[in-house]
Amino acid sequence: MTVKELCEKLDLKRLVEEDLSREVTGGYTGDLLSWVMARLPADAAWFTVMGNVNAIAVASLADAACIVLTDNAGLDEDARQRAEQQGIVVLSSEKNSYELGARLAELLKG
Repeated sequence: MTVKELCEKLDLKRLVEEDLSREVTGGYTGDLLSWVMARLPADAAWFTVMGNVNAIAVASLADAACIVLTDNAGLDEDARQRAEQQGIVVLSSEKNSYELGARLAELLKG
């Protein structure tokens, strides 16, 4: 599934649009950046409430497909600029990380 398809199927708002054709092969949920940095798989959608420049750095290092800010978490301006510079897609949802991760798992099965 592509990031664009993920947006449509999970009804996600696009905060930073970069390469929406990128494939999403899995997901990861977490907010402790050092923990996520060691475990976030490449090409995953990362569900988090962390909308700061450090989250952008972690997504870049891990080569995540996108960041999905959950629970209406905000993206600060420095992070938005850094995401644009580094080509990181950032999306948003009012739903929580659990709901979105469970839905992604269902979509990837079928």
